[in-house]
Amino acid sequence: MKNNKISIIIPTYNEAETIGKMVSRLGSLYPSSEIIVVNDGSTDNTAEEAKTAGAFVYTHPYNIGNGAAIKTGIRKANGEILVFMDGDGQHDPEEIAGMLSFFPDYDMVVGARSLKGQASLGRAAGNKLYNWMASYVAKFQIKDLTSGFRAVKADVARNFSYLLPNTYSYPTTLTLAVLRNGRTLKYLPIQVKGRKNGKSNIRLFKDGVRFFMIIVKICTLYSPFRIFLPVSVITFLIGLFYYLYTFFIFGRFTNMSALLFSTSVIIFMMGLVSEQICQLRYDRSGSDVTGKTKFE
Repeated sequence: MKNNKISIIIPTYNEAETIGKMVSRLGSLYPSSEIIVVNDGSTDNTAEEAKTAGAFVYTHPYNIGNGAAIKTGIRKANGEILVFMDGDGQHDPEEIAGMLSFFPDYDMVVGARSLKGQASLGRAAGNKLYNWMASYVAKFQIKDLTSGFRAVKADVARNFSYLLPNTYSYPTTLTLAVLRNGRTLKYLPIQVKGRKNGKSNIRLFKDGVRFFMIIVKICTLYSPFRIFLPVSVITFLIGLFYYLYTFFIFGRFTNMSALLFSTSVIIFMMGLVSEQICQLRYDRSGSDVTGKTKFE
């Protein structure tokens, strides 16, 4: 893939200490690429450092979020392949070439961090759980759900940009949207450096709950039956165990057992209806405005 077809998008917030060196390094490695720095309301001189180094800089008047900066970059980019990376110095620009080598065979290539590349043991455990949940949703082994270092075809990124949240959880949404729409994904092992400007802004509990809700939301959007079916089965089993308990202890069938059984059937039928609605949405949105199918 030629460099003149590449747009490198870097969302930043108070990254003045690192952004200039990163942009200069990217410019020397990929001189024909478009380097876009989205300054998300920084209070330091991040924008000036990026401009001086040679990047195209777009500034939000106030801090909106990492995902919002990515969406701005997607709207402004002219390349056919978009590369997303953090501006804090953790990602090695030299690894972009490895990602680009998998195009056009893949629609998205994601840099997968090792256990050592996680910010903390708690974050590593949380990410492993999210990876497992997302793999269940997408029926694909997801190795790093929250990695912000990735390359994706521009048309694919634009098709799903409306789904992306304004927060740090945009990689989660983009990954699941790509997989559930039949797109191809490749994971590439990467080495992550320590942050140059302090601790991560991601909060373990608050953002962890947000990631979980996004996984559930994307699952119900693209494969609702994978949510409804387990809930239906669990409800049915609870009703069955409660019925056996009351039958052997009191010798009767209770109203609670009947409620649980009927609820499990209702949830199951709701899942079937949701799955059919989902399929109808696929059929109606199979072609984009250019007339090409989204699955080509």
